[in-house]
Formats: sequence, structure tokens, C-alpha cells
Amino acid sequence: MAPSKLHILDNGAMHCDITWLLLKPGRNIRPRQEKDHPIEWYDASTYTVLVETPEGRLLWDTSCPRDWEQRWEPTGLQDFFPYDNVSEEQYLDSRLKQLGVELGSIDYAVLSHLHFDHAGNVNMLAGQGPRMICHEKEKEFAFGFDGLFTGAHLKTDYENVEFETVSGDYEILPGITLLETPGHTPGQMSMKVDLPESGSMIFTSDAVYMGDSYGPPAVAAAIVNDMAAFYASVEKVRSVAEKSNATVVFGHDSQQMQGLRKAPESSYT
Repeated sequence: MAPSKLHILDNGAMHCDITWLLLKPGRNIRPRQEKDHPIEWYDASTYTVLVETPEGRLLWDTSCPRDWEQRWEPTGLQDFFPYDNVSEEQYLDSRLKQLGVELGSIDYAVLSHLHFDHAGNVNMLAGQGPRMICHEKEKEFAFGFDGLFTGAHLKTDYENVEFETVSGDYEILPGITLLETPGHTPGQMSMKVDLPESGSMIFTSDAVYMGDSYGPPAVAAAIVNDMAAFYASVEKVRSVAEKSNATVVFGHDSQQMQGLRKAPESSYT
């Protein structure tokens, strides 16, 4: 049976130099201390998705943590991606409470990848009931490097979590398919949800940051592990979307977020 309801949880936004998300000539990446200089300082939306199905409840990603500034300090990236455009009601735990969802009632917590703005709250969920899922190559990379962090992979977020892994394109529940879309990270995934009334929706996570990244032609970002794989994944998303007439929801597109139906007021069915 197809999923019965899908909730998009708006979890606020990080500020960043848009060059991190969209590579165009003539831009220099700046920290927040220089955000008033003549550059484009962007609200990079962050969201999670809760899907209700007859076979179980699935949470897609976990957004950023409340203690982002202290937790991210060892990386230095708190100055480049401050999670400072968020209200109390937008934090993940608040959003779940607004929907009346207990952590123990979530069956699957699926991580598109393990960067700190997507895996920031996995410790809140781990051990509370959900099966914790990521791609096998993502787990291998995220646990395999030396030291506390590399790029936006921060072991503090996930090192004590027992993840189950998937690979390839994988139907985790009827009507919910995890798409293998590497490039941004080795195990980056997107998610396709087939709804009876709203039709198919593809949540790209960071396989496609925003509409301007999608093209065609696709535009690269500053944070890419494998550029060839990144471009191939964008075209894979495009192909799947065209074949299924799917709505494509990008990873950090604040303009698109404004036009989506968002929980708790509205949902997709």
C-alpha cells in the first residue's frame, strides 16, 4: 500500500555564503563576521520529512542540533554555516511534538548522508525505537577517517549510533524508495515517495542543493566529494523525476520551501 500522508517539517535555516551551494565566477567564500560585505549571504533552508504508511512511520533526516555552535566549534564551520535563522518551534523535537509524534513511534530514521546539518539529531533518536538507516558507503566513509571531523562529517553527531545500511536503489517501505545519488558524499541518498493523491515526490537532499543547481545544465557546489558522480546523480534525479512526473524538492532551497505545504498546518496525501 502507498504512503498515506507526508509531512514536511520546516526546521529553519542556516546562513551561508551562497558560493558553498552554487559555484559561479567572481565569488569568495566568507565567514559570518564578513557577511555585510557585498556578497550574497543566503538562507539555506533545512527540513526533515515524516512519512506515514500502513507499514510504519519513517523520518527522513534530522536537521541541525540545538547546540550547533558548541558542537561545530572544533570544525570552524559554525562561522560559515551558522544555524541562526531558527525559532523555538522549528527545532526537530518541537516539530515532532506539534504533530503529536513520540520518538518511539517512529519505525525508521533514514539519513540522506551524515553531514552535521542532516545528522545533527541522530543521538536524540538512537535507542528510542527507530531503526537507524544510512547508505553502506556513507557509513564506511563517516566512520573510517582519522580524527574528529573531515569537512562536514563530525563524529560527535553519530559515532555511538548503530546504523543499518542499504545500497543501490532500495524500496525501504512500499511506495518509499531510497535512491543512490552519490557525489556530494560517497553515500548520499535521495528519497522518492509515491503518494496516492499528490503523486510522486523526490527529496534530493544535497544531491541537488537548490533549483539553480538543477539546471539544466547542472551547476556544481563547493562541497562535493566526487564531481563526476555529482553530475551523474543530478541527471539520475532528473530522469527519475521525468519518468514519474515527480515533484522535486531540493536540499536547501529557501525560496522553494516558502511554497511547500508544511507541517503542522498542512501535509501531502
